[in-house]
Amino acid sequence: MEWLRSADLAAVPTDFATVLLGMLLAFLCGQSIAWTYMFTHPGLSYSRSFVNSLIVIPVVVSMVMQVLANNLVTAFGLMAVFAIVRFRNILRDTLDTSYILTTIVLGMASGTQKYATTVVGCLFAIAIFAYLKISNFGARHRYDIILNLHWSRPLPEIGSLDRLLNRHSRSLVRASQRTNEGHGGVDLSYRLLLRDTNRTPDLLSELRGLDGVSRVTSVKAEDESEL
Repeated sequence: MEWLRSADLAAVPTDFATVLLGMLLAFLCGQSIAWTYMFTHPGLSYSRSFVNSLIVIPVVVSMVMQVLANNLVTAFGLMAVFAIVRFRNILRDTLDTSYILTTIVLGMASGTQKYATTVVGCLFAIAIFAYLKISNFGARHRYDIILNLHWSRPLPEIGSLDRLLNRHSRSLVRASQRTNEGHGGVDLSYRLLLRDTNRTPDLLSELRGLDGVSRVTSVKAEDESEL
């Protein structure tokens, strides 16, 4: 602990408590923004990697500000390094960008003799990346299967179908309903969160035996993340 307090040999001494507090606050703010994004994102192009980056980037930026410490020369050096990364490399994953930023800032911290900031920042960044990996943060799993079927009976009688689905599922959403002009009836698509995924064959068997139901197909619903 004494080494951490005195290891930064830059012109402006580093306050160890201030560094840690700044990065912790940035992490908490990034976590709050990430949760907000997860719950408010309406589209299909949901990316878990982008959510993770929302947590990592504030911490990295906080460390950048600790390294700069009102040093104009360091600030211009940072702009030059970021320009190289921006124009010479194409990063397909936003989390990869977070890793790049982290390593750049760690190198700058070490190069500007902020050794305590380098050690603390490196350990903090590693802890965050490990947390994202272990907790699987950002992944969303709302449904187990996507169920498609044709309903030939009148729509007011669809209650028997809903009761069957409710018996097997904890949550269900009728995602689409389309009238089939050629054969009559309607084509329905459901999203199901099953009570027991091992009983999926039983559900499909009961559906095929229900009067008015035909062309039953099911697809396993994957996590709402980009691969």
